[in-house]
Amino acid sequence: MGRMPQKLKIAFIGAGSGTFAPLTITDVMLSDTLNSVPLELALMDLAEEPLRKREAYANELVRGLGRSARVVATTRLEEAVDGADFVITAIEARRHHYWTQDFHVPRRYGFRQIFGENGGPGAMFHTLRSLVPLLEIAKTMERLCPNAWMINYSNPEAKLVEGISKLSGIKVVGLCHGIGMGIRQLSHFLDIPAQDLDVTACGMNHFSWFQKIVNRKTGEDLYPELIRREREMNWLSDWDEIALSRIMLRTYGLYPLPGANHIGEYIGWGDGFLASSHIQFFYDPADGNPWHTGNMPPFVYSFSKNPTDIPLYGSDDKQAPPASIDFDKLKGSHEVGIPMIEAIAFDQRTEFKAVNVPNRGMIPGLYDDMVVELPAYADGEGLHTRQMDALPAPITEMIRLQGTIHKLVIEAYVEQSRRKLLQALLIDPTVSSYHNAVALIDEMCELQKEILPPMHW
Repeated sequence: MGRMPQKLKIAFIGAGSGTFAPLTITDVMLSDTLNSVPLELALMDLAEEPLRKREAYANELVRGLGRSARVVATTRLEEAVDGADFVITAIEARRHHYWTQDFHVPRRYGFRQIFGENGGPGAMFHTLRSLVPLLEIAKTMERLCPNAWMINYSNPEAKLVEGISKLSGIKVVGLCHGIGMGIRQLSHFLDIPAQDLDVTACGMNHFSWFQKIVNRKTGEDLYPELIRREREMNWLSDWDEIALSRIMLRTYGLYPLPGANHIGEYIGWGDGFLASSHIQFFYDPADGNPWHTGNMPPFVYSFSKNPTDIPLYGSDDKQAPPASIDFDKLKGSHEVGIPMIEAIAFDQRTEFKAVNVPNRGMIPGLYDDMVVELPAYADGEGLHTRQMDALPAPITEMIRLQGTIHKLVIEAYVEQSRRKLLQALLIDPTVSSYHNAVALIDEMCELQKEILPPMHW
């Protein structure tokens, strides 16, 4: 162990989250390193009911694990971040309400986006919405904890981290578990345990590429074996998750990550390799739009877990929350936010396979200020990214185009400019009509006016 801080405060903004909050709280309380000093965990959310549930969960962990950490729950941002050393963000307002708009409205105008969370026209509005609260958090941190790190899990990861890095003075990193998904796919392809794979990947969040795949035990380059096995695989095996990745491997010679529904967001032909895109947020338009009726359709991530195996009547939710924590089965998550806090706060040099930070020349051919995804190590001085080899020219160009889109969307936010947003839309690979792009902007700005920044022509 390196240095020992006298005390530590971690703020979690978006603590009502049903996914990242329980995982993060568990990781914090299981960490002997973090709990070796006086620790405060400040949970903040605007939604009171889920916030109190997370507070109760955290306090139960404190008692059950014999920790002395102090847990604070608040709906006030200033109280949460005041004096914090690290601020974790995982926020989303009325998630599926706006996601259905992001997904369906661009498609109604004929644009071939899939998913619409991180790429495509829908993701541009997702970015504009989320920048409003994230920059409020960043500006509050500038006043109350200017030396703290923001660790962001919110999507669109690359666009948001780039916006925060350009429009505030705080230290920020975006983290994503997508590389773990890619490694599991490689393990399945190669029939080699994931822990025996030594990989290096870089690119952009949800559009990253394995440059090196090596057998950790033997040192063998596994790319030739991957290419051979991919050709022998049943073409329909796990088609909806990896068929697009396989086509990318055949076309460009590198395997991408994390999976079709994310990779396909950044290209104009991805919809041909994601059958589940036809039932994501499915509803009958004759019954009215879900954002008007309030009847939110189910979110279908992919076909990998057979989401259509649903009872004809009644709810398909078979997962009742446990009455109490089973401490015998309690284990940490695969997320790397808490290991990163341990590394920086306690000066423990730790390698990370994927972080999202400004490029600063680490990936050749991409903008210096574009947020990219690449390996790094962390220690008491912060994050240190690795110099990468250049990606193949067509891959570099696809990513660079997205960097231009990032730049234009952030400028649209700053200038409150629909015209800058139009410029971004017209170079997006999934957009095919000037007239429909203008109409889309006008409709989405009206639909989401209560949460978007003001946008003018």
